[in-house]
Amino acid sequence: MTGTAAIRRVGVVGGGQMGAGIAEVCARAGLDTVVCEADATAARAARERVAVSLERAVQRGKLDRISAEDALARLAFTGSLDDLADRQLVIEAVTENADVKTETFTALDKIVADPEAILATNTSSLPVMRLGMATARADRVVGLHFFNPVPVLPLVEVVSSLHSSQAALKAVEVLARDTLGKTVIRSRDRAGFVVNALLVPYLLSAIRMAESGFATAVDVDAGMELGCAHPMGPLKLADLIGLDTVAAIAEALYDEFKEPFYAPPPLLMRMVQAGLLGRKTGRGFHTYDRDC
Repeated sequence: MTGTAAIRRVGVVGGGQMGAGIAEVCARAGLDTVVCEADATAARAARERVAVSLERAVQRGKLDRISAEDALARLAFTGSLDDLADRQLVIEAVTENADVKTETFTALDKIVADPEAILATNTSSLPVMRLGMATARADRVVGLHFFNPVPVLPLVEVVSSLHSSQAALKAVEVLARDTLGKTVIRSRDRAGFVVNALLVPYLLSAIRMAESGFATAVDVDAGMELGCAHPMGPLKLADLIGLDTVAAIAEALYDEFKEPFYAPPPLLMRMVQAGLLGRKTGRGFHTYDRDC
């Protein structure tokens, strides 16, 4: 039973920045990992994303060459959800869109054969309950929220809905802590969970400050880095997260709590509409080399 047996076979749906990072840490930890993307072309791009990250870790002395090659060998990439049928745990890491995520969980529920397999979401803000209710196994649906970049940041939030079983929660906690080497914190199923419920209002305040002309983006970031010893200023951090993701989390927080400080500022929404999403597009509040 997955709730008590060690999880060895993992699936990841989505091979973007977050999905590729989750797949990488799973493979580096010795897990048999299958990554599913929208099609074969996207699957090849996901494989390249992981390969580049592993090579970067080797070049920086964080990983030896043999371990990197072994990790890549444990990874399979596919364009079909059907290839996840034998997984003990599937982690959804698709775009932060409620309809897309719900459709993904409905499909996975029909495909993943073991009724006790766990379906986890890496959502930053959406209700785990909603995704669980899209399946016939809501007790086996949990939140497993990693942070970007996944191979570097040590935290995972384990999120329980009203239906999540203690066995499922314990299984993913053990996996994250003992197999992946992460620090685990628990959260109830509320928009933003622990970290983003605290972080996003801070980021939005920084955006409003830049929007009003009170201070430039450079000065806002320098103020928090040099005046508060933050390793990264709020606007650089928003760019790293992705401004579309920041906006989606803000909207989810505002929908749930109706507090004005959660509402996404107009400037943020205009930047998202313009495709200025931060590091991943080369331009947000700052400008970036796309290869950085």
